[in-house]
Amino acid sequence: MSHIDLPAGFRFAGIASGIKKSGKLDLALIYSEQPADAAGTFTLNKVIAAPLQLTKPRIAKGRCQAVLINSGNANACTGQPGLQLATETSGLLAAELGIDQELIAVASTGVIGVQMPLAPFSQGIPRLKEQLANDQASRVAEAMMTTDAYSKVASARGRLAGGEYHILGLAKGAGMIHPNMATMLGFVMTDAAVSPELLQSALSAAVEKSFNSITVDGDTSTNDMVLLLANGASGLEQIEAGSEAGEEFCQALQRVLLDLAKMIVRDGEGATKLVRIRLVGAVDEQQARTAACSVATSELVKTAFFGEDANWGRIIAAVGYSGVEVDQERIDISFNEVPVTRNGLSTGPEREAEASEVLKLDEFTVTIDLHQGRAEASYYTSDLTYEYVKINADYRT
Repeated sequence: MSHIDLPAGFRFAGIASGIKKSGKLDLALIYSEQPADAAGTFTLNKVIAAPLQLTKPRIAKGRCQAVLINSGNANACTGQPGLQLATETSGLLAAELGIDQELIAVASTGVIGVQMPLAPFSQGIPRLKEQLANDQASRVAEAMMTTDAYSKVASARGRLAGGEYHILGLAKGAGMIHPNMATMLGFVMTDAAVSPELLQSALSAAVEKSFNSITVDGDTSTNDMVLLLANGASGLEQIEAGSEAGEEFCQALQRVLLDLAKMIVRDGEGATKLVRIRLVGAVDEQQARTAACSVATSELVKTAFFGEDANWGRIIAAVGYSGVEVDQERIDISFNEVPVTRNGLSTGPEREAEASEVLKLDEFTVTIDLHQGRAEASYYTSDLTYEYVKINADYRT
């Protein structure tokens, strides 16, 4: 964490509470020393876990001071007992911290459909309070992990007339990753003072270009949420929508979220490659996003990436069935700077051989030019491997 910018006025803690059989960290707390302005985005899945049922209306009020997070159990599809548990844990934390329960967000991740005991929370929450410190964000990131191979932390800083403010982002995710609030948990903290209007719009826009522009396996989960807390502890002037400072804040926030989103794809279960699908020359941005998403989610395309096969036919087919406006005789496709398709036709075996060398890289870009307009969009995807099947076949065991 030495290279990470930590926002003032936030403290963190992460412990092993016994939810995970492995004994790894599984319970975490993010605490703002003063109530923070808050914004959130949540899953579009119609099946919604108990923590989201509790948290979403609270965040809608625009204020939050503490976030309680557990991994190892999603507390999803657990009925009234699950909602009662989420409410009780929130109450326990409110009493321990001496704050209003409505200022607490609850988040869970892990196996769906399993009732979770109260004991890890009743015993763990006092320990979390004792261990709160401003330099323990890495333990929160670790405690959020499920099938993640590594924790995900990113930061940025911005400058106003009176000094600097900081943005810190923590996320988890490796499987069940797909747009419409990609499956993951994300928590972003800033010590900037940000107007409520800008806070929500900035988060929504940044999520759209980051967490909602990645895919690993096409599954959208029941527990997805991203929260943004701004506590103003930097002491700097409030950042307003429509200002130059507001635009700079939006850009910094987007950098943090995109860094985290790329980490999630790079850590996709069993993944060996991070691939950017860059769709240019579309009629409008929505068509660009639709076509890029179609390519990024194609299982045939993703398995070709794993096999390091420059099979552009699968890519052009995915563009064709996406439903966007195309003329197949105008489509160009390149792997990094190697053109494999021009005007819908192959550039020849030598170019394909060069493209196959590109596919041996850990990270590369596929650029698709429709030559229909000037709009563009990018999606980030991973390859689909044998290991992905193994991880998910054994997930509950």
